[in-house]
Amino acid sequence: MTTHTAPAISVVMAAYNGAGLIEDTIASVLAQTCADFEVIVCDDASTDDTLQRLRAMADPRLVVIAAPVNGGPVVARNLAFAQARGRYIVGLDQDDLCHPHRFATQLAYLETHPDTVLVASAVDLIEAGTVRPPRAPLHTAPALIDWRLQLGNPLVWSSVMLRAEAARSLDVFERTDRRYAEDFDLYHRLAAHGTLARIDQPLVTYRIHPGGASQRYTRMMEDSATAVLVEAHGALFGPAAHDAARLVLIHFTAGVPVPDQPTLLRLNQVLGTLHDRFMATRSVSAADCALIMDEYARLWWRMADASVRAGALTLDAAAAACPAGLRPHHPAPARAASSAAIGAWRALRLRWRASAQ
Repeated sequence: MTTHTAPAISVVMAAYNGAGLIEDTIASVLAQTCADFEVIVCDDASTDDTLQRLRAMADPRLVVIAAPVNGGPVVARNLAFAQARGRYIVGLDQDDLCHPHRFATQLAYLETHPDTVLVASAVDLIEAGTVRPPRAPLHTAPALIDWRLQLGNPLVWSSVMLRAEAARSLDVFERTDRRYAEDFDLYHRLAAHGTLARIDQPLVTYRIHPGGASQRYTRMMEDSATAVLVEAHGALFGPAAHDAARLVLIHFTAGVPVPDQPTLLRLNQVLGTLHDRFMATRSVSAADCALIMDEYARLWWRMADASVRAGALTLDAAAAACPAGLRPHHPAPARAASSAAIGAWRALRLRWRASAQ
């Protein structure tokens, strides 16, 4: 009887109507400098020829599962994960691309950081054929990832490598009641088993296109992410946990303008409560604290600038509401001036429309 040694790495992937993209994704995996892996793809009852294309790829490291009915990406990933044999699990969506040294770099990191349960990476972005460098923050640390996790999803699923042992200890790999924020939920549950980290070198190219799930299911994603934060912060905020989570996710993390000054002040209270609890319950170095405060300021001023530009706040009102410990003025004077001018015009137009009704 022939026995097959388990690979170090198992890639788990859900596929649905991915013809035209998935072959490039698989090719980027098969071209890895670290060859000790398997790729388990669950086709989620595609209506195009995705399944046929997958089955036509002749590589013994590729395992193709055909789901009998369409159950969604969470169910498909769980089916793939159930067959994974590796010590490490790689997350990858059907339309993203791995850089050649991705597996080798992340494997080396996890082998030399035994307390780390998951390591992600920065990602390049590709849209309409144009590749752009990673978005901020460009420099992270596990403490910053931990701080960001309480406010929203700081990691790209397609960049993640995690310890299979920790994932198998969970009740379920991904929860179906957290659809489109299932990765964010998984990170929260894995954080109880070890450190989450990110390599700041881009190891994945993330594809932005209208067919992407993150573009099509924004509301469902917001609802599921809210449920994750309510579960995490329910004891801290009690009955107000849902509203607190929505404020943080929509305005602070996503950068959507606040509608008025009272909403901004409520958001500041929520952020202050979360930040103070974090700093009181973690041992944070001076260097990590500096990273956290820089990110706090970046996200807060991004939201404040959007609110000024929308006409919901004046620049002076935004500056007056800036939380203690953050830079008290807009970080980009030229942008501040243009946002103030555009916001004043929009506020005037809104008042004119209101008076005309």
